[in-house]
Amino acid sequence: MHKAIEQLLHEYNLSGLTRWLDIAWPIIQIILVVVAALIVKSIFIRATHLIAMEVQKRGASIEEQKRINTLLRVSNYSLTVLIWVIAIMFILGALGFSIAPILATAGVAGIAVGFGAQSLVKDYFTGFVMLIENQIRQGDSVEIAGKTGIVEEITLRYVRLRDYEGAVHFVPNSNITVVTNRSREYAYAVCDVGISYEADIEQVKSLISKIGEELRQDYQFKDRILDNIEIAGVDQLGDFTVLIKIRMKVRAHEQAPVRRELLARIKTSFAKHGIEIPDSRDRSPSKH
Repeated sequence: MHKAIEQLLHEYNLSGLTRWLDIAWPIIQIILVVVAALIVKSIFIRATHLIAMEVQKRGASIEEQKRINTLLRVSNYSLTVLIWVIAIMFILGALGFSIAPILATAGVAGIAVGFGAQSLVKDYFTGFVMLIENQIRQGDSVEIAGKTGIVEEITLRYVRLRDYEGAVHFVPNSNITVVTNRSREYAYAVCDVGISYEADIEQVKSLISKIGEELRQDYQFKDRILDNIEIAGVDQLGDFTVLIKIRMKVRAHEQAPVRRELLARIKTSFAKHGIEIPDSRDRSPSKH
């Protein structure tokens, strides 16, 4: 292309501009490379946006939409890095640097760095596997590497969590060995209800069942609860407390608010019917 422009200048008796062309040509190439990179990136982002819209039109479930959004986000990030790496190589070529020695040096350096950055390589490999196997998605409530929170961002290197207190945790993917995901389709609001030994267990069960029915009819909670309350029965006999284990099947992310409301209603009902909730703390021998 450079030669063609020079010939065109000669044909129109503008040979004096060829010197300026030699100076300006690298700048023109750089501009063209940057523009091309921006266009390719824009086309890809537009294509992924259209894919997401098409999935929504087909009535995909919330779970499928979350997975696709997560994959598109990581794909956009990865492709953006790849586009600019290629663009930088072309820019270096336009500035007169030979790309072949750079690639050879990068290959040797990559091998050397690989031995000293195995954890980084493991981060990317683990992140790729987690995305392919759909273990974690953006917006999920998870527990990983001893940290619990809502997934705000997933990359091939780390997972960003925000916990209940608002603290943000960046967990390298190589540190993730077990994933506890509390956002898959449904969850359970589990409660341990303590009563005294003098309490009538059948009466307690009846009250808890009634509370569960009332909670399912409450307009604030009926859309969150998926099934009737389950009373497993006596789960533990303590020194002063009989523990009754119960649970309710709820939508993902709804177990905490349903559990809190359930416990509050149980406390109110027990107080109304004179059912004691013992103090689980140790007592002195004189009180035995």
